Amino acid sequence: MSKNYKIAVIPGDGTGPEVIREGLKVLDAASRKYGFTLEYNKYNYGGQRYIETGKVLGDRDVEGLKKYDAIYLGGIGHPDVKPGILEKGILLKLRFDLDQYINLRPVKLYDNVKTPIKNVGPEEVDFTVIRENTGGLYTGVGEFKDKGTENEVAVQSMVYSRRQVERCVRFAFEYIENLHKEKPWKGLTEKEKEDGYIGKLTLCGKTNVLTYAYDLWERVFNEVAREYDNIITDYSHVDAISIYMVENPKIFDGIVTGNMFGDIITDLAAVIQGGMGVAPSGNLNPEGVSMFEPVHGTAPAFARKGVINPVAAILTAQMMLNQLGQIEAASAIESSVKSTLKKMKSMEVGKMGLATSEVGDLIAKGI
Repeated sequence: MSKNYKIAVIPGDGTGPEVIREGLKVLDAASRKYGFTLEYNKYNYGGQRYIETGKVLGDRDVEGLKKYDAIYLGGIGHPDVKPGILEKGILLKLRFDLDQYINLRPVKLYDNVKTPIKNVGPEEVDFTVIRENTGGLYTGVGEFKDKGTENEVAVQSMVYSRRQVERCVRFAFEYIENLHKEKPWKGLTEKEKEDGYIGKLTLCGKTNVLTYAYDLWERVFNEVAREYDNIITDYSHVDAISIYMVENPKIFDGIVTGNMFGDIITDLAAVIQGGMGVAPSGNLNPEGVSMFEPVHGTAPAFARKGVINPVAAILTAQMMLNQLGQIEAASAIESSVKSTLKKMKSMEVGKMGLATSEVGDLIAKGI
């Protein structure tokens, strides 16, 4: 009996519907070949709906999404909507209300994809950032004092509970352990392999300045690390991480960090791996409903022109299948993406040498 999955599809704004269309095309090809079914229901949550109705996302909307196995999102953002409204009213509401406490960002450089780093290839760029996704500065805890006066003070608090930190850190260790059960991380020395190590996890923080929040992170990280004696651990300040990502990205296997730092370094990581057009992302609740979205935004200037790169959205769909347990199908998608990338002239919008739909067709056919 074939497995059936219910997927909530939110095409979103701008180029979102175009990249989602190609992602669904590839998902359908994978499901046909590997013997499972995908049932899609589409929702028009996004900027256009807000303009027409004044609605973002209500509690009832979120409750309705809880019945799905996953959410596939094209992107939310509209040039005619004030910044912050859609982000807080839809994206952050989904992450917080569905408790999607992990943002998972695989950072891979594929063949025929250009990186701005000189003399670096796929062997040097292959790591994962695990970002805490529901705490920190994003909780909205803060206040103005004497707003609008010359004495105005704005306060924004970084708030973390031990529970939030520990579940993120524990997920990161388990992720790295599962990633390397069959094949140890290539960055290990022969001596480290002989000693039984299979991977490495780096804590990214700022313990010299954020002496409360990242003191908690460091203590929890070190405590959990004792349970994973097969994983090498180290620590780096966020500013140093940003340097090392450019100077020597091959030293990283997994990086675990808080919400704000994770938001920043994953955009840097996306550039290293060839740009937003090839950068997938997943907002995970391992015990509930996860949401998968490419990180490139909605790019409204390129909407409906057939020039947007759908690879990030397709790799995001591949992440979704991995999370659903369809490992073989997910692997087939990635293999087909690799083959198709070799036929593309560039990852840049309008310079791919192929139309958006042609990229989707090639990847689907390759499966």
